[in-house]
Amino acid sequence: MTPVELSRTVARAVCRAVEEGALAVEVPEASSVRVERPRPGGTGDWATGIALRLAGPAGRPPREVAGVLGERIARAPGVERVEITGPGFLNVTLEGSAQQRLVEAVRAAGTGYGMPGGRPVDAAVAGAEPSGACVDRPEHRMSGRRPADGAVVGDASSVRLTQRVYPLPTPDDRAALWTEVLHRMGAEPRPAEPNPAEPRPPADRSPEPQAPAPHPTPAPPGLVAQVGGDAARWAMLSAAAHDRPRTHDVLVQHERNPLYKVRYAHARARALTRGAGLLGFEAAAEEVVDASMLTQAIADHPVVVADAARLRAPDRLARHLEATAEALLAFQHTVLPAGDEKPSAAHRSRLALAEAAGTVLAGGLSLLGISAPEHL
Repeated sequence: MTPVELSRTVARAVCRAVEEGALAVEVPEASSVRVERPRPGGTGDWATGIALRLAGPAGRPPREVAGVLGERIARAPGVERVEITGPGFLNVTLEGSAQQRLVEAVRAAGTGYGMPGGRPVDAAVAGAEPSGACVDRPEHRMSGRRPADGAVVGDASSVRLTQRVYPLPTPDDRAALWTEVLHRMGAEPRPAEPNPAEPRPPADRSPEPQAPAPHPTPAPPGLVAQVGGDAARWAMLSAAAHDRPRTHDVLVQHERNPLYKVRYAHARARALTRGAGLLGFEAAAEEVVDASMLTQAIADHPVVVADAARLRAPDRLARHLEATAEALLAFQHTVLPAGDEKPSAAHRSRLALAEAAGTVLAGGLSLLGISAPEHL
């Protein structure tokens, strides 16, 4: 059960409680029911403060409302138990290993994991070859460990690129691109501002529906001509609305370039799958793997996508992809057997987790309209 599915489960529990007369409140939309990791003192896999939110309208203490909802949530398939902590937080423990369930959910959804409605991404975007020549040279391979200050990975041409600052896109260019990406994420369009110069529609006639956002919106031609479409889109989308887009270091083959790091991590995940095939084993979530940072990054992906759409902030997704890439690059060295070691259940489980992280990176990049090549 993903966080989005759990939000729907909680909303259905409220609906049942209202239908049965146990609560007298307005049933919230599933998209407005927030689930998050338990706070200090909490238990289980996920927690929600929906009881505190409904206590006022219901005219009852939060813990009492939590009790009404908790017993109904506990009946849902996939839920092992529900506990009430603090002033009225509902802490939900799911059945079985949370990590194994997570990996299975990602494998079942593919690159649609975390997408609004579970829609799959455009295969042409997710599997496209990179624009420009990419060479898999040893000096371009990253270890997952941050090099010492001043260390440079790449050839002389890529070092020179770090000295260039490319022209910034115009606000209109950036606004159009954000609109397109938010449309992909399922964000609700902003209501159009009324124009006093235009006649109002008759009272008995609804205004014409807004056309969907263009798909895709091209990045500024000048910037694209110099750095390519993927780098131009990342430069605009990875900066917060109030920040200047980052147009330096967008081509350097080094981990200080966040786009390179994210795409490289995805390529490493695919390389691990190929390496496992040569060693004669496949991914399978058979046991729990000690990789809390990577597991949490994968589990948080649907929540980050939903928050990015709700807050109209694609930069949140870009930062999350970078964090996921960092966790994967630090974890990758444990995946394949070393030396004469034989593949075991641990290796199969680690590979399954690494593949799930690669799927998250591919899906997230495609939401931003950026390709995720298998080779760098």
